Amino acid sequence: MSNQGLIIEERPRDIGNFLVGRLLPFSKKRMVGPFIFIDHMGPSTVGNGNYMDIGPHPHIGLSTLTYLFAGEIMHKDSLGSNQRITPGDVNWMTAGKGVVHTERTPEDWRDETIRDVHGFQIWVALPTSQEDCEPEFYHYEKASLPRWSEDGLRYSLIAGEAFGKKSPVKTYSPLFMVEIFAEEDVDFSTKGKLYGEIGICVVKGSIKACDDVIQQGNLLVSKENDICSIHIFKGSHILIFGGEPFADKREIYWNFVSSDKEKIELAKQNWREHNFQKVPGDDGYIVMPEK
Repeated sequence: MSNQGLIIEERPRDIGNFLVGRLLPFSKKRMVGPFIFIDHMGPSTVGNGNYMDIGPHPHIGLSTLTYLFAGEIMHKDSLGSNQRITPGDVNWMTAGKGVVHTERTPEDWRDETIRDVHGFQIWVALPTSQEDCEPEFYHYEKASLPRWSEDGLRYSLIAGEAFGKKSPVKTYSPLFMVEIFAEEDVDFSTKGKLYGEIGICVVKGSIKACDDVIQQGNLLVSKENDICSIHIFKGSHILIFGGEPFADKREIYWNFVSSDKEKIELAKQNWREHNFQKVPGDDGYIVMPEK
């Protein structure tokens, strides 16, 4: 990794009953490839009256990617989707011109049992040509994702193309997201295996880049596209993500992403006036922050 690589520390954010670590966007780096928002959720627990209850909220201009290491979440949206997500699965919801969804602890988990919850909530900006597409929702079970071991590392290709493999997850621009577990100390290089901007999130353990040891809870962004060399310490768990950056800038306000400020203003107005389609059977409403 270049000596000029950027290190981003998690910043705590309160999302109701949960505290998450915000990695993107960051003042010095708004996006990595098409990835525009990354929240590290947990590790935390649910049970005995403390549950995840993120009520109906809207999105435009992006795809959401939910990936869990532990726990379970029930996803419902205005398309009528009702999907439980478990560790290793991928929930991929494309908002396009507009969608509303909820994320809650499943009903059969609402008891006195204490259970772990840990994962990532990720937004991937859509290319300009797809920003107004019809919303879609796809669920991919863990077994459908490419998984392999090589040179002391275990890989799962969550989305996109990398290391000569392709995930079944439907994406709209060149990108990649790979989960890696280190079973031994490994010198690791992405040369010829990835493309575009590269971000590395240290979920657990540590890595070394340019003689600096980077502990868990940090995101590294390489200043050199396509090539990134690091040392991964045994027992570490990392996510590598990125891809080709967009030529045009993206605006972000609350849950809305667009290349056009006017589309965001329209989305804000439509949410205030309750013009988005509702999640079936849920009359909840999260008030949009005015800032």
